[in-house]
Amino acid sequence: MNCLLVFYSRTGNTKKIAELLSTEMNCEYEEILDTKKRKGFIIGFIKSGFAATREKLTIIKEIQKDPKLYDLVILGTPIWNKRMTPAIRTYITENKNRFKSVAFYCTMGGKGGPQTFESMTKLCEKTPVSTLEITKKEIKNELHLDKIKNFSQQFKS
Repeated sequence: MNCLLVFYSRTGNTKKIAELLSTEMNCEYEEILDTKKRKGFIIGFIKSGFAATREKLTIIKEIQKDPKLYDLVILGTPIWNKRMTPAIRTYITENKNRFKSVAFYCTMGGKGGPQTFESMTKLCEKTPVSTLEITKKEIKNELHLDKIKNFSQQFKS
């Protein structure tokens, strides 16, 4: 299966998972870059969470890989206040008509995976073939590796 992994990462956790998934699944990946500065506690954490809560879009840098060329697009996002990031919301909004099939993964400090996946499903107008939730605690304790392996096994033929 020809797949593309697309993700946004503010702190690096979602990127770390993307790199592991990409290696495990032998697929290409593309990092979505938000033009809005999101570093720091006040600007980064609070304002970004507020933008996610209000389901705001943002301006992302031009993508390099056309999702239409892939059988499956795996979308990865950190969870901000039980929601996807504005960068992933923007990417989906701009590209949803180019997706043949989708899967989702998220990284989070606490909870919000099911709610986020429900929003992503609605926005994509496609039901994901699979989902994966990974917490910051699982990453810290290296418990995410088995989850990544199990997730990727679903797509190997």
